[in-house]
Amino acid sequence: MALNLIRTVLPDSQRRTADNLTADLDLWAGDVSAKRSAFWIMLALSAVIATAGVLSDSTATVIGAMIIAPLATPIMGLALGLAKGSARSALRSAWFVLRGLVLVVAVGAVFSLVLPTSFDLLTNSQIASRTSPGLLDLVAAVATGFAGAIALARRDVAAVLPGVAIAISLVPPLAVAGVCLGDGSPSLAAGALLLFLSNMVALVLAGTLVFATTGYGVPTAVSEGRSRRRTYVTLTIVLAIVAVPLASNTVFTYVVALRTERVERATTSWLEDVPGATVTDVSYSGAILEIDVRTPGPLPDTAPLMDALEDPVPDGTPVIIVTSLGDRLEAGTIGAP
Repeated sequence: MALNLIRTVLPDSQRRTADNLTADLDLWAGDVSAKRSAFWIMLALSAVIATAGVLSDSTATVIGAMIIAPLATPIMGLALGLAKGSARSALRSAWFVLRGLVLVVAVGAVFSLVLPTSFDLLTNSQIASRTSPGLLDLVAAVATGFAGAIALARRDVAAVLPGVAIAISLVPPLAVAGVCLGDGSPSLAAGALLLFLSNMVALVLAGTLVFATTGYGVPTAVSEGRSRRRTYVTLTIVLAIVAVPLASNTVFTYVVALRTERVERATTSWLEDVPGATVTDVSYSGAILEIDVRTPGPLPDTAPLMDALEDPVPDGTPVIIVTSLGDRLEAGTIGAP
């Protein structure tokens, strides 16, 4: 059954040779000078494009950077080296990944030096979406890793590789990390680096499993087989460790979203006697709960709202109501007498 599954995933008629795969993924094989110059030129350009796209909050520009970014090549080369049991090949690829990481972060940091001092990182969707990764990001990265490895191993599905490049986020989170570091926000930079790390580990694990099980890393000795098993165990442990903060962040995000929904419902009910009044936004500014409302006239007494918010909002949370008329009303503090 396992053999039939492998042949379904990678039919013999569409299998690329190990030499072909090595030529594509190993930056130390073939025309080394040309391959490395292409790698560094395209990586530098993709870093500039990604950083520009992030700072201008342009999704299309960031996607363009993803398509031309070559950072997945040494990452999948690392996976191939691990599947083969070649520590030397794996370490060489890892060295390229590390230097590429430094380059992209440096480009982002340099760009951040020209940012206006009033620039708010969290109002930028390209930055905010990459500084708070969740468990679903890891799930998507693992699936993308399998898709990428299968596409590399098969001749007939190479056309999906651009889609794989778009699906996995490698250069953009590094650019975000650089921008955040340059702007003096190390905690946001750490979140972006966590996203990159989780994506990289997921790619390596998925790629290693695909390459090993489809015959590109068949053990030639018992000791090599044991070495590869240790590698798989190590990668799985690292993936599990990375998943812990992602899972924690996912739970936190869910709790905040649930609380926000309940606050919005309570506020909407509070405004039902004001014709045309609606809730436009519910957000936290530090420990302060801010509720933005659009209203054509004065608001009702806030006491009933504060009573309704006691259940979904923790005690000690100050509540501010911001109206479309330009008023900023301090409704009080939850739980205060």
